[in-house]
This record gives sequence, C-alpha cells and structure tokens, in this order.
Amino acid sequence: MKTRLLIAFISLFAVFTSKAQTVIQGEVVDETGQYIPNSRITVISTGRTYLSDSLGKFSIETSENIPFAVKFHTPGFQSSELEIKEGTNTGIHVVLKDEALSEVLVSARRREESAQDLPIPIAVISGAAVSESGSFNVNRVKELVPSVQLYSSNPRNTTLNIRGLGSTYGLTNDGIDPGVGFYVDGVYYARPAATTLDFIDVEQIEVLRGPQGTLFGKNTTAGSFNITTKKPGFTPGASFELSYGNYGYIQAKASITGPVSKKIAARASFSGTQRNGTIYNVATGKYTNDLNNQGARIQFLYKPTEKINITLAGDYSRQRPDGYAQVIAGVVKTKRADYRQFDRIIEDLNYSLPSEQAFDRKIDHNTVWKSNQDMGGVSLNTDFKVGKGKITSTTAWRFWDWDPSNDRDFTGLDVLSISQAPSKHQQWSQEVRYAGDWTKWLSAVAGIYVIGQELKGSQKEESGKDQWRFAQSSTSSLWQTPGLFEGYGINTRSKLNSWSSAVFGQLDWKLLRKVHVLTGFRFNYDAKEVYFDRKTYGGLQTTDPALIALKKQVYTDQNFHTKTENSNLSGQLTLSYKPVRQITAYGTFSTSYKPVGLNLGGLPTESGRVMTELAIVRPEFVQHTEIGVKTAPLKNFIVNVTAYNTEIKDYQTQVQTAEVGVNRGYLANAERVRVFGVELDGNIRFNEYVSLYANAAYTEGKYVKFENAPVPLEETGGSSAYKDISGSRLPGISKWIGSVGADFSLKGQLFKWDGRFFLALDSYARSSFSSSASESAYLNVSGYALLNGRIGFRAGEGVSLFLWARNLLNRDYYEQLLVAAGNAGQYAGVLGDPATYGVTMKYAF
Repeated sequence: MKTRLLIAFISLFAVFTSKAQTVIQGEVVDETGQYIPNSRITVISTGRTYLSDSLGKFSIETSENIPFAVKFHTPGFQSSELEIKEGTNTGIHVVLKDEALSEVLVSARRREESAQDLPIPIAVISGAAVSESGSFNVNRVKELVPSVQLYSSNPRNTTLNIRGLGSTYGLTNDGIDPGVGFYVDGVYYARPAATTLDFIDVEQIEVLRGPQGTLFGKNTTAGSFNITTKKPGFTPGASFELSYGNYGYIQAKASITGPVSKKIAARASFSGTQRNGTIYNVATGKYTNDLNNQGARIQFLYKPTEKINITLAGDYSRQRPDGYAQVIAGVVKTKRADYRQFDRIIEDLNYSLPSEQAFDRKIDHNTVWKSNQDMGGVSLNTDFKVGKGKITSTTAWRFWDWDPSNDRDFTGLDVLSISQAPSKHQQWSQEVRYAGDWTKWLSAVAGIYVIGQELKGSQKEESGKDQWRFAQSSTSSLWQTPGLFEGYGINTRSKLNSWSSAVFGQLDWKLLRKVHVLTGFRFNYDAKEVYFDRKTYGGLQTTDPALIALKKQVYTDQNFHTKTENSNLSGQLTLSYKPVRQITAYGTFSTSYKPVGLNLGGLPTESGRVMTELAIVRPEFVQHTEIGVKTAPLKNFIVNVTAYNTEIKDYQTQVQTAEVGVNRGYLANAERVRVFGVELDGNIRFNEYVSLYANAAYTEGKYVKFENAPVPLEETGGSSAYKDISGSRLPGISKWIGSVGADFSLKGQLFKWDGRFFLALDSYARSSFSSSASESAYLNVSGYALLNGRIGFRAGEGVSLFLWARNLLNRDYYEQLLVAAGNAGQYAGVLGDPATYGVTMKYAF
C-alpha cells in the first residue's frame, strides 16, 4: 500500500511539474575531428547529466527555457561551456581541446565543482586510472595516495587510516567506530572488511583528508574515502575486461548499460578475481594466501521529470580465499624466565620452524586458515531539484557475514587447535540532505542522518595438546598433567546494538569577491549496548583446585552487560581566499568526536577478577588545524601544499594482552596524541605525449601522554605490565611516504580503433614505521619502495590491450608485524606480494 502511494505521489508530482521539452542535438569531437564517446554533458541549471554515444553524438531533452548553458567534460580534455540560444539547439559541433590538464570535478560538498577550487585537501583518482594501474581494491589504491594507509591481516582485522588516524592499528575490536568514512555512492559502509573487496565499476574515487563531519552523514574524524560508481545511461554501452597473470591470476570484469524505457535506465556490473597462493604450507603440500573474489552490482535509474532522479541499487560480494596466513618473522627474548622463552618451548616440544627466513614463504600451520565473507545490500537514492538546490534522500540496508579460521600461534604445533570468531552484521541508515545556493552570496549543505547496527558474534577457541608448554608459568609438574588442556576451550556469544543520529550542516558565505568564509556544525548522539557471555568447556575434568587454577590461567568464564550513550557538538571554521583564478588558499580549524566505544573481544583479568571497568572506552575529542594552497602556476602544471596539526584527547587504541582468552586484545584510551604533517601533490603535462605526477607526505605522530600503556613484547614478564610511553611514536605511521608516476603516449590505431600507445611507470615508497601499539625495539617494519609498469594501447571505445607488472624489482617487504597469542616471544609478518605480471584486454562500446 505504501509503495503504491509513493508511486502515485511521484507520478502526480511529475505531471504538475512537467513543462514543454526542448531538444538539443550535436556531436563532440577532438581537435583532429575524431569523435569523443562518453563525453559528460551537463545542463548547468538543473545538474542533469548525459553522455555522448559511441560516435560522439548526443540528443538531450530538457524542460529548461532557452537560453541556458551546457557544460562538456571528458577526462583528458579541457572542459567547455556552450550557451544554447534560440535556433542553435540542433547541429551543434563541439570541439574539445586536449592541450592542458583536464579539470577534475568532484562532489565532496554535495555539488559538482572543480577540485582546485575546493578549500579541502582532496585526492581524486579516476576509474580509468584505478583500472589501468591494477588497483582493484583499497590496498592497491593506497600506493597512489600517500596519505592513505591500509593494514589487513584478514578482512575483519583491517585498518583504513588517513594521515595515520582513523582506526586502531593491528587487530580490530568491533566495539568502536572507524574514524575514516568509507562511502560508495553516498552509502556508508560500517564494516572495515569492505575495504578488502574488489571495486565494481568505479567512476571516481575521492579521498578527503581531515575531519569531514559537517559534510557527511556518519561522523568522520580523520577523513573520507568516497567511491562513485558508473551510473546507468540512456545510451546503450558495455565494457568487457579480462586479465591473465602469473600465479594463475585471472580477473574478469563486465558492465552493460542502456535504457529499459524512455524514463528508466539500468546498469549491471560484475567482477571476479582468482589467483593462486604465494606461501607454501609444507604440512599440507599446498600453497595458501590465494585470491577468490566475486562481486556484482545492479542499478536502475528512474527520471520521471527533469528535476527528479531515483536510483535503486543492489550489490553482493563474496570472498572464499584459502589464506591470510602469516609467517613467523622473528623471535624476541622477553623478560620471562628462560623456560618461558619461545626457543626453549619449541626445543622442549622437539619442534623447529620450517624456515627461519620469512621470505622463503614457507609455513607448516596445522589449523586451517579461512577468511570467508559475504557482504551486500540495497539502497534507494532520490534527488529532487528544488530552486537553486537539491534535496537528496539516501536509504540503505547492508549486511556482512564473516566466517574465519586462524592459526594464532603461527606454528605447526598443536597450541590452538581451533580459533574462530564468526560474526553477522546488519546496518540500516537514512540520510536526508539539502545542498544548494540560497543567495548569490550564500550556499549551504544541511542534513540529518541516522544509522542502526546489530552485530552478533560467536567465538570458539580450543587448546591443543601443546598448549600446556606455552601457558606454563611455573616449574610445577602439574602443568604436565596428561590431557589437562587438550580440548579445553571457550564458546562466546556476544551482541552489540548501536544507534547513531546526527544533524549537520555547512554554510559557504562569499564575504568578498575573492574571500569565502565557511562555517559548519554537527550534533551527534550515540548509544551502544553490548551483551557478552563466555563459557569454558572441555579439558581434563577434575575437582583438584590446583589443576582448576591452572586451567583458569588460560581461559575463564566471563559475562557482562554494558550500555552507554554520549552526545556532543562539534564544528568547523574555514577561511578561503582566491586572489587569482590559479590560486586557492585556505585555513581551517575544526573539532570533532569519535563515538564512545565498548570492548567486544573479552576483558583482561586481575587476580581472577574480570576488569569490567574497562568495558567502556571514552569518545575521542579531536582538534584539527590546517592551512593549504592550491595553485596552477603554469597552464599544464598543478601544485598543492597542505600543512596540518591534529590533537586528540582520549585516543582510542588497541592493547595487546598476554592473556590468550582476550581475543584480539582490548581497547583503552591514551590521554593525548598528536599528528603533524605536510603534504605535497603535483601534476604536470609537458605536452600531449608526456605527463608526470608526484605526491609526498611527511607525517609525525606521537603519544603526547600515555602513562599506563601496556609494555612492548620484549618487556613482557618484567616487574610491571604497564609503562609510560609518552613521547613515543604512534604505530602505522611512516615519516615519509611518496609516489611518483610518468605516462608517455602517442596517438595511433590498433586494428580499426583510434587510441593511444602508452608506456607508464609509477613508484611507491615509504620509510620505516612501528608495528606495535607500544613502540618496540623489534616490531618495526623497514622502509621499502615498489616499482610498477604498464605498456600497451588504450582507447575509450573499442579495444585496449596492455602488459603490466607490479613490484617489478621483486622487493621483499612486510605490510605489518603481529605478536602471536600468549606473548611467548614469536611474532609474525604479513608479507607483501612478490613480483606479479600479466596482460589485460578490454573491449568497450
């Protein structure tokens, strides 16, 4: 009934708002007369966008009264505006020049504008650049944007940071919110596991750095990763792409779009990736850490009138890898007694590692590695043109199912025979937002947002026959009691309910012709409730209190129920100055809050008591200052510089504990941290044949005050379990990160299709960084540099064919280092991929 009423309302609205249609027709070509397909044509007054067909021709019906302006925009060409006058609406011949860097248009402030005019530090990557560089997920895109860091030991334990901030480094705790917003077509993806999925039909990626809570529905204290997919078109089109490479790599992509009726268009897209493993398990005789990803997306666009766009979208992705195994990277001597050192333990168990060199890429793990996940959802997005603005409603539901298995001791010993923590997550969200010009001097963005989430977890962990030797904390012979720990484990059931709502907005006031003042605000309310119930089972059934006490040193029952709520008000003030067309200078001060958190992986104990006082994690309070300048000193040259300082009170950090039963560690607050940095983005096109980009980021992150931090791995077993690490560096932050790339191309033909022959090289480098929440002398990832390359032929229409190689010099490098469960001294590494190479073929029309 409600659906029928909605359809009736939209139909009536369409009738009463319809006007006589004006038809404009023409063609888009380059300076040589070659047709330009898929040129984006925008009626400026309405914002409605069209595409030229495969022959560069277009036909547009609009209710706008003549005269009105139309804008033509195509990547690789200069944008052009044309005024449509009476008698000039047919036979239009538009010539686009390609002598300069193309203008990059973004929608970060919910309206289309040039990235160079935006007083926000933003990096923009086109879908073509994503595809051509082989960046099929966020982990690869980070090599193009130095300020982005992604660390993943499996999809659940994934950290997406910008400028070193956003989420806890290392193992993920589901009880806190990310500080980097991950959006796809305006829909917030709550689970960080989404960043490990393959991209599907990407049009553009925008990376906004710094707090963005006054622009986006979900609060983002560190930045936003905003993906826009290709939209359904009323002009039929399709693309098919197939890649082959070493390690059995196969990737297939397909997309098709076209009209369903005069007012409805559809688009269907698919992506699939498979690759053999890169690490050999000598115990099973098989390679692990393979890729097995599939994803699909379908969209329907309904345009009942010139002023209304309604998009219904659905997507589903699945991963079934045999992988995310880590390799022992080193062994640290702790401050425990000699018999509790890793080397002594494995000697007593008559065990040796399959290799002491991590980059031999050999393991002997005896517990299955599994990282199965399913993720998907549906969304309904409605845009209403109202006066000089637009009202947007985005309604979404999403789910995530996680089914893992891990070998948390990283060895072939039977220490943890089962380690699984499956989860099921659902989210519901609604955003209503207005963006537009109120007057000639004042424009605004304002909105309301709500999101509800439910996460159900069921962890199972079970000890094997070798657990006694790793758990042994005294020389008592009772530890060797047969069967004491074998089969002894925990079953945990947890449930997290969370609710977040916000009112947000931003005003852009044109104070003077060259000066803008931007003010923003956000009021946020968060409520969370957790139920946690853990029961022990198995092992030797005994009434001996001494043996029971030993078992409780490994696992104990835990049960707690905690709820909390918090509200806060934050804001932003930006001053923007544009003395000439080629320069935009700006300064920003903003505050923001990262929501209150709850521990959801178990709590540590003290003398047998569960420390329930640690269940609630205080919200972060962020103060951010930034200055920047965007320049175009020459016709084909762009240089942007940004300097910023971010200070956080009650920084939410992940703490690793020596207790095996505290899965993935637990959360705590550091009193204060500070991150300072300078960023440089440059892009130059020397001529139509040669272009170059270079990006660099200098970042310093440190704990200003953290007086009760856990000790690093090498200090485990000392006189204190905590230490003052004030002044030490934050994990996951390299002082220097940079990327540089060059593209050389010539116009030509492959078979019958026009395009460009090209050679492209790019490199990504970063300095060393800490891989431990409390800085360690051992858990530090050394700096490294990677070189990638491509050579071939590319065309907007027809056939593209190129060879590619990643990590061309076959460098060995770690992406992350992780402490093994129990803190016996061994730590593992997440290995970067070795050299990969292959060929990609694409056909588009």
